[in-house]
Amino acid sequence: MTSLHGNCLAESAVGGNRRIRGCGHRCAVDSMRIGHACRALRIRRRWRQEDLAVKVGFSRQLISKVESGSIENVSLGTLHALAAGLGASIDVTVRWHGEGLDRLLDAAHASLVETVVRRLRRLGWETIVEASFAVRGERGSIDVLALDRATASVLVVEVKSVVPDSQATIHGLDRKSRLAPVIARDRDWPCLVVGRLLVIGESTTSRHRVEILDGTYRSAFPARGRAVSAWLRRPTGPLAGLLFLPFANRDGATNRVTGRQRVRLPAR
Repeated sequence: MTSLHGNCLAESAVGGNRRIRGCGHRCAVDSMRIGHACRALRIRRRWRQEDLAVKVGFSRQLISKVESGSIENVSLGTLHALAAGLGASIDVTVRWHGEGLDRLLDAAHASLVETVVRRLRRLGWETIVEASFAVRGERGSIDVLALDRATASVLVVEVKSVVPDSQATIHGLDRKSRLAPVIARDRDWPCLVVGRLLVIGESTTSRHRVEILDGTYRSAFPARGRAVSAWLRRPTGPLAGLLFLPFANRDGATNRVTGRQRVRLPAR
């Protein structure tokens, strides 16, 4: 899948505003590149602007506006849908305080991994965090690799603090699940059944984004909520599941993140 790139240079994280700004020193999105890429991909398919408009359900005027690079006040969701209609994707990169953003995201990911590990261990699973592997030239790591020894069930868990690139995540989790029997054998683990589980940090925004691609996620991860919980308590057969879990805080408790978080200013 082709990626259309834009870079968002941020000095602060502000929620709620989902419009793309094509100019200004605070947010530099390469609007002309996005427009030219959309036009090139449309022409490659031998489509008119009208054809693309019918495909994605937008007006021809909006298609023309985007292709000309005028993406001010065009929502990110609209650009995602337009790119998807062309077999491409929008890739927006946020940069903040050098490596500061990486540390912030790593903390969110680590707290979610902690939630997963605690839940599995309470149910009697053995767990390994960041289980690295090298199998027939394929290398990588698994966020959480777990074993239910009583049933010889191995679980491959991919943890995402936010909704990920769906295609890349599905492909990566499929690959790790396929290699799981060999990875388990290298650790002297029995393996009769392999389950794969995508865990996403609980928030209304994440749930909404998964709903937008409901067909894709339902096909890849048909088991949800109670079905996943039941399988974790008593594994029977393979699992392909998706679970929303809250983040763990420093005290060991968990908390749910809402889609819109308000920052309270101190009283003057």
